[in-house]
Amino acid sequence: MSEIIDCPSPNHDERTLPVTMLVLHYTGMQDAASAIARLTDPEAKVSSHYLVAEDGQVLRLVPEERRAWHAGQAFWRGITDVNSASVGIEIVNPGHEFGYRPFPKPQMDALIPLISGITNRHAIEPANVVGHSDVAPRRKQDPGELFDWELLAKLGLALRRPRHGLADPHWTPGGFLLALERFGYDVSDGPAAVTAFQRRFRPETIDGIADGECRAILLRLLLHREGDELLEPKKNI
Repeated sequence: MSEIIDCPSPNHDERTLPVTMLVLHYTGMQDAASAIARLTDPEAKVSSHYLVAEDGQVLRLVPEERRAWHAGQAFWRGITDVNSASVGIEIVNPGHEFGYRPFPKPQMDALIPLISGITNRHAIEPANVVGHSDVAPRRKQDPGELFDWELLAKLGLALRRPRHGLADPHWTPGGFLLALERFGYDVSDGPAAVTAFQRRFRPETIDGIADGECRAILLRLLLHREGDELLEPKKNI
């Protein structure tokens, strides 16, 4: 990873919770310059701790000990002040509005050691390395279905998608939402929560409908929430 460049944002305040999660975003703007300008604009009142450009350059906008303003109204595993409990990384990508595309290799190559360092410093468990859409399913789609979660999982930095020995528990739609809430999601908007889950764990079909495959994946995730079967041993990065 190239040297991190400091690009201070004025948009931060004091944390009220210990850091227990990492939230990944895409910038969703037409170019990196526009995203940086917004994240450092005091009038915009938004920020993140880091920004990773498509060429792999990493900018530090807010010190990790401070509360950046990246998640907005969000929820994960009982936490409602996600900003206080998280480090936020913005990944330059035009997003679904401006021509969503895969994340290039130099960008992912820079992101991996950045994530590894953050999770090591704060002892963040892989299950709490999440996307913005996971913590704000009614409002957000990022980092989206093209983000390479499997690469993070192979390095022990995120949960992997269960693929073997899947059995459909045949939950009702309401039962699926209860299980999804138990896993960590805000299910106040059921279809949005299902869509966010699919975007993260079954990205090839995103329709907001909890079918048998989704039920089986979620069951395995719940069964192994405290175990290590869904994790790869963390690599030295």
